[in-house]
Amino acid sequence: MTQDAVAEREYVLEPSVGRRFSIASLVRLSDALPSSFWRLDGVARALQDAATEDWEDCGIVTDALWLARRTSFRRVGPWPVIYDRLKLTTFCSGVGAAWAERRTNVYVGDLLVIEASSLWVPVDPRGFPVRIPKTFHEIFGEALKGRRVSGRVPVTAPPEGAPRRAWPLRRADLDVIGHVNNAAVWQAVAEVFDAPVASVDVIHHGPVEEGHAVELVTGPNAMWLLVDGEVRVAASVVFDAASDAGR
Repeated sequence: MTQDAVAEREYVLEPSVGRRFSIASLVRLSDALPSSFWRLDGVARALQDAATEDWEDCGIVTDALWLARRTSFRRVGPWPVIYDRLKLTTFCSGVGAAWAERRTNVYVGDLLVIEASSLWVPVDPRGFPVRIPKTFHEIFGEALKGRRVSGRVPVTAPPEGAPRRAWPLRRADLDVIGHVNNAAVWQAVAEVFDAPVASVDVIHHGPVEEGHAVELVTGPNAMWLLVDGEVRVAASVVFDAASDAGR
């Protein structure tokens, strides 16, 4: 994964027809840095909440759970700060045989400040991928306009000699299928990189689960979570001159 790959991620426009779903949110004290900026894991959590509420609101009855495969977002306005009132509008922007792309726009008032794109995979209660159900197309098909997206994601590895340290897991990090939740993974990203950023890309190559001995590896504008030497999560960040906040 390169910085150019993050910058070139396609963010399709909000559709004029079809299903769009909005929720209200807030940059709370628990999601703000000492600088008052919205933390990266707070952004990821809000995006996940919007996706979950959309899925619940549309009324599809299914045994599938949806897991994030990739989440990218870019700043297109002022970075939100503590107590900013937010609106998140989400819609389906593409689909494959066993995955779907979700776009989400984050607004402060009427001003668009963050554009996000996520690739989600439906899985059964045992964690195995399943095909996109017919009812999904019936509900989201008009908005996605037949756009097909690839389920492939780039693979990277840490450079030789990159700094590494243990990343202890907590029971509070686990979700209902025993994986470390997407938003909890983003806490590792937020440990390495402060907001604001120009753009960020996080890819889940495999699960991080209870009992795993996890290593956090850092490189120039990148980080990885490894289990037994295997990359499970990779993140890449681009900073601009006004938001050079990596550490």
